[in-house]
Amino acid sequence: MDLPDFIKNMPSLDVPFPEEIVTTSAIRSDAGVMVIFTFHQDAALPAHAHKGQWGTVVEGEVHLTMDGKTTIYRKGESYNIPSGVEHSAKVPAGTIALDIFEEPDRYPLK
Repeated sequence: MDLPDFIKNMPSLDVPFPEEIVTTSAIRSDAGVMVIFTFHQDAALPAHAHKGQWGTVVEGEVHLTMDGKTTIYRKGESYNIPSGVEHSAKVPAGTIALDIFEEPDRYPLK
């Protein structure tokens, strides 16, 4: 799936992966930040925790591990990561995920 140019032209975030692996398009408010992640290569996110996060898979799949249990979320499925819950993820190339973070400054703008 190719995103429309107006989405690709939204501000990018400074995430801990190079743009060869993942690109981002973000909308930020005082209440949180909404991010579209487009994975160009397989990615693994190590265990970490932060404030609340909700997401949905637009294309591909997300392998999300919380409390020692891995669940695979596929296109059209949503996940909720409560504030403070440690989690990790594996995301294959070609995945597009929409995530909303409770923290408006979760990642700085580029």
